[in-house]
Amino acid sequence: MARLEGRVAIVTGAAQGLGAGFAKSLAGEGAAVVIADIDDGGAAIADILAAHPDARLLDVPTDVSDEAACQALVAKTEGHFGGLDILVNNAKGRFRYAPFEELSAQDWDAMFRVTVRGSFLCAKAAAPGMRARSYGKIINLASGTVFKGAPGMLHYVTAKGALVAMSRSMSRELGPDGICVNTVAPGLTLSENILANQEIYGDAVQDAMIQSRALKRAEVPDDLVGAVLFLASPDSDFMTGQCMVVDGGSVNH
Repeated sequence: MARLEGRVAIVTGAAQGLGAGFAKSLAGEGAAVVIADIDDGGAAIADILAAHPDARLLDVPTDVSDEAACQALVAKTEGHFGGLDILVNNAKGRFRYAPFEELSAQDWDAMFRVTVRGSFLCAKAAAPGMRARSYGKIINLASGTVFKGAPGMLHYVTAKGALVAMSRSMSRELGPDGICVNTVAPGLTLSENILANQEIYGDAVQDAMIQSRALKRAEVPDDLVGAVLFLASPDSDFMTGQCMVVDGGSVNH
């Protein structure tokens, strides 16, 4: 039997990129999956169904920075599938590469509104139902840059670091109810967004990242799937408050 048969998952920021890949992998393991993105999730759903025709899917367009929208997302999920077991907080705010003195307050707020506020609001909405069932998995997507202090992206690094701290604290509050809260920290991953921003993440940057790793190759979206599935599955039922760095050994954490 598939590891997640009978489970229900929400993946935020899942209309494309890493989120779409996570949604597809969760569906492949038997979970019912809700695509929660401010953009239309139709293409992601079509891709999942092409690989898994029997997948149980729902597209719920959602602005995760809006509390009422997050509450409605969880209510629709529970109403449609009967519950919620897994929340993958993958959505992140708008990114602009710049020295921190050149970042505006609007840049800062846009990043935090989605990345941190959105993850908090989604977890807040999901927690009551998980508590009622004494089970749940909340997985927050951080970044390996948290452990490096990467320059030119202070708003991004700080927001992702906040997710690591939030996961640790939240795990203490939710642990007595059987809910696990963990974080995955990817390295530079050749996702759709990275490949579309070659002026920032060109060959020189990618080569430098490869040389920093113990495993000398580029990181691709599929490299993250195993960690997310592990944290979503019963295999990690006694693991909480942790941050799994998946970057080929660039960071030793």
